[in-house]
Parts: sequence; C-alpha cells; structure tokens
Amino acid sequence: MLLLASLPAYLGLAAWRTWSGVERLELSDVMAGSTQATNYLVVGTDSRADLDPDVENAGVIFGSSGERTDTIAILRVDGDDVRLLSIPRDLWVDVDGTNRRINAAFAIGGPEQLIRTVQDEVGIGIDHYLEVDFAGFLSLVDALGGVTVDFPYPASDPKSGLFVAEAGPQVLDGGEALAYVRSRSYTEIIDGVERRDPTADLGRVVRQQQFLSAVFAELGSTRNPFTLLAALGGVARNVRVDDQLDLRLALSLGLTVRGSEPTTATLPTTRFFTEGGADVQLLDHAAAADLLAGFA
Repeated sequence: MLLLASLPAYLGLAAWRTWSGVERLELSDVMAGSTQATNYLVVGTDSRADLDPDVENAGVIFGSSGERTDTIAILRVDGDDVRLLSIPRDLWVDVDGTNRRINAAFAIGGPEQLIRTVQDEVGIGIDHYLEVDFAGFLSLVDALGGVTVDFPYPASDPKSGLFVAEAGPQVLDGGEALAYVRSRSYTEIIDGVERRDPTADLGRVVRQQQFLSAVFAELGSTRNPFTLLAALGGVARNVRVDDQLDLRLALSLGLTVRGSEPTTATLPTTRFFTEGGADVQLLDHAAAADLLAGFA
C-alpha cells in the first residue's frame, strides 16, 4: 500500500528529472504568439547525433551528413481541439532576402530564422517550439512497443529502407517507422503492379500526419505509467524546446494529444519551377485563406 501511495511522487520526480535535461533555446523574442489558442512549431530534423550505427536502416539514415528539417508542422491546441497543419519543406519563400525552400531557413539561421520565416511567409504566430531528431523519434516509437499503421497495399521505398510485404495493420518499430515517414519514393503493389506515389513530398506529408495520429492513439491506449515515462525519456534526450516550454506545459500538451484524433491539413500549394529548374511549391493564398485564418 505504501508503494502505491508513493508511486505518483516517484513518477513526478522522475518526469521532472527527465525534463530538466532537455535543451532549451531562448526564442521568446522571436515568437509572435497566438491570441486564442496555442500554436507549437513542431520540427523533425535529420540529425544523426546519438544514433546507434547498428540501428535498422542505418545505411539509409547515415547516407548524408549535416542537419536539416525533415518535417515542419504547426500543432494547434485549443482546449480539447487539436489541429495539425503540415508545411511542405519544398515551399518556396523569402528566407532572409533570398527565395529558397522553407527548410533552408533552418539551415541558414536555425530555429530563430525558421520561426521568423513561418510567421512572415505563412502568417501564423508561434507560441512554442519543439524539435526532435532521428534518435528521439526512434526512442519514442520503441518505448511505445511500436506503432500500428494500416497499409492498404504492400509498400516499399529502397531510398528510405521501407519494406512492408503485406497489406493490413502492421506494427512498426523505430527503424521501420522512420523509413515510413521519410519515404519520398513510396511505391505500392496494387494488383501485382508497382505504382509509385507521384506526389513525392506532399504524399510524404500525408503519411507523416497519419503516423502522428497513430502515435497519439498509441499514447492514449497506453495505461502503464512506466511506458509513458520511458517515452518521455526517449524524446527528452533528443529534443530542443523554447525556454518557456516547461514541464507543466509539456505534460499538459501530452495529456491533450494522447488519444486525440487531430484534424489534419496540408498547406495548399501549387507546383512551380524556378528559373534554375528547381521543382518547388508556392503558397496558394486563395485556397489557404480560410485554413490559415483558423490557425492565425
């Protein structure tokens, strides 16, 4: 009985110790904020720091060096209402006076420049920043015992290391999940014929949204507090947040999203070829007006 009574205190202390090790960035002066809800800029980077070289798909993951934004999304929380807006990394915007893909903002000026660019070019105020790298992503998925994704057809992508031999619900471990969310050459076998997704990065964004929804569902179905603590620990070792995102806010965010079914959307864009021949995306202001108003 004494053990059960002391369990909440132990878990609280463990969570505090875990979160106290999170790297914090001074970003308060950059973020414009939102007046009616809370907007989190969620960024996934392809940093290889702290990655085990023996991890599944290591050959693909270690294929290039450097650190770039692999995922850019805005998570909006308004009470129990959770919305996720994905921003294609090929979005063509003004970055510090030069037209570039939006993911170049991070490479040029880090989180500060990326936040400024999102606010200036997309028009959505940001309240908090949350960045996770490959190792954090792998740790989160593995701490949950895998995440279930329903595949309508067998699928593969040799460039990301994805290989799903059968259709139907499949439990993906960390390495398999990473191959799934990074796939830009996603190919399904439909009636014995290989069919590659022609939407490239836009299709990848949709799969990332589906996977994040699956993660929320997995968190919601998990009742073991030690599993949740392990998930927090796995992410915390490989995450960077703004200096105002404390443990209380982090736990509040976790409790809100776990088990939620977020409304997902992708920033409306049109295909565009630059003078140099780059295949990019332009913001479709007319199509995006109502969507952006809901976030701004």
